[in-house]
Amino acid sequence: MSRIVVITGCSAGLGIAIAVQAARGGNTVYATMRDPGKADALQQAAAAAQVSLHILPMDVADTASVNACVDEILVREGRIDVLINNAGSGFVRSTEQASEEDIAWIMNVNFMGVVRTTKAVIASMRRARAGHIINITSVGGLVGQPFNEVYCASKFAVEGYTESLAAYVQPSFGIRFTAVEPGGIRSEFANAALAHVAATGGMLEDEYLPIIQKYLGGARARGDTAYQTCDQVAEVVIRCMESDNPPVRTRTSDWAEDFCRLKTDADPDGLKLQKQVVEMFLGG
Repeated sequence: MSRIVVITGCSAGLGIAIAVQAARGGNTVYATMRDPGKADALQQAAAAAQVSLHILPMDVADTASVNACVDEILVREGRIDVLINNAGSGFVRSTEQASEEDIAWIMNVNFMGVVRTTKAVIASMRRARAGHIINITSVGGLVGQPFNEVYCASKFAVEGYTESLAAYVQPSFGIRFTAVEPGGIRSEFANAALAHVAATGGMLEDEYLPIIQKYLGGARARGDTAYQTCDQVAEVVIRCMESDNPPVRTRTSDWAEDFCRLKTDADPDGLKLQKQVVEMFLGG
């Protein structure tokens, strides 16, 4: 079945991989990004895969930009079947070292960006009694990690947001919700996070320095086992999109599964908890 698919954050990495794979599956793909002037990598990937897609501007940190993009797609297509919230940013900095501006920025992009796009599409999906919203979160949305507390907080927020919507919007209106939880991804995501640290004062010479050096050394050592390619993660996203009974949450690799096992073993896909919450709060 061909779907109208909207994807955020398509200027690099995972967004490109999802957009190309979705288009390869015969879907009508709207690949969005804050700055369409940075679409070269996406266009090259689409040409190499011999697929066509639409590129539109959408800044998830700007409500007017989100609404304008979604409205344009609805005018063109009459519906949106799938929203994939991929746009986001990493952040590596201790709470003591992080400014309030940095914290507000990461929460605005990673969490409020998901809320804005969801709010923009959900009314049309509700009227259609169909749709699927897939939020790219992280194992950091399930397990807190050193120096990632602000980033993890933003992803924990998306996890709670996704679970809550799945508890009442899905059974009432047929809109499905899934949180996709990768471990590490071999892309520019981590480099961009470290570049932001460098641009905001670098690694400070304080008591945290030897701890973060140990953390970064461990991250490099885990690279061969923990990190996936963008295409591997995108394959999981596409499987969720095409599933008749998609999970509420899913990890994307064996490493991610093992890392989160203490929190997910009893209910790996989140469907049992979803059923329990619906029954407890809405009477089944």
